[in-house]
Amino acid sequence: MTGLTPYLHFAGSAREALLFYQGVFGGDVELTTFADFGRTDGPSDAVAHGVLRGRVELFAADAAPGEETIEIRGVMFSLLGTAEPAELEAWFHALATGGRVVDALALRPWGDHDGTLVDRFGVTWLIGFEGEAHGKRQDD
Repeated sequence: MTGLTPYLHFAGSAREALLFYQGVFGGDVELTTFADFGRTDGPSDAVAHGVLRGRVELFAADAAPGEETIEIRGVMFSLLGTAEPAELEAWFHALATGGRVVDALALRPWGDHDGTLVDRFGVTWLIGFEGEAHGKRQDD
């Protein structure tokens, strides 16, 4: 691992979230349950540690009783220019499924595209790319 990787704690939906993100970004999901770790502080099938490995990497777990769960305010996960424009557009629309678009992915006055959404798990994403969409320059 070479960079910052968010570690999200969910209220029982870590498996669902990681599989959702795998459907959006691709990659491989690895899950270890409470039972696998010998934990008895939650349901045996709860995720004690999970990871999405691939172009976008995330860690996730189900919070045990009394542990805090994901509540992110004033933070966006930025995927600006991290893939080709068509792929970023696909990610934006897939992440928006069941969530809420805050600001549509669109061409901005400064010549780049970006948009913001909150996915169905409460994570805010900023997705965009420089000046090109679908392999075509805006001034063509």
